[in-house]
Amino acid sequence: MKKGLLIVFAVLMTMTVNAQKKKKNAKVSIEVDGVCMMCKKRIETAALKTKGVKFASWNVKTHELSMIIDERKTDIKTIQKKVASVGHDTKAIKATDEAYNSVHPCCKYRDIKIVEDHKNEGKKKS
Repeated sequence: MKKGLLIVFAVLMTMTVNAQKKKKNAKVSIEVDGVCMMCKKRIETAALKTKGVKFASWNVKTHELSMIIDERKTDIKTIQKKVASVGHDTKAIKATDEAYNSVHPCCKYRDIKIVEDHKNEGKKKS
């Protein structure tokens, strides 16, 4: 009887510890490929449409997507899938060719010439 209660107690404690690890307002970031402000809007919108994402901001220069998420409702992999579904690669999940080809021609971040054009455009404004 005592062993049974001890096992039940241990299982309940494990479940409680696991539940406490998931934060309601966790700050997370991932790297997402893109080149311009249209990419920024598409990436942020995809992230924000993911249940559990409360805030999303993508930096054009660093390619960092910073977010505040409810870990009880979503995880990084789910967000990466959503971002890839609108045509943007992450380190873990690459967008399908179909999704990538759906982005605006100026957003083709896999094309070296377009990436260079965006870099040169930034230098002209400086």
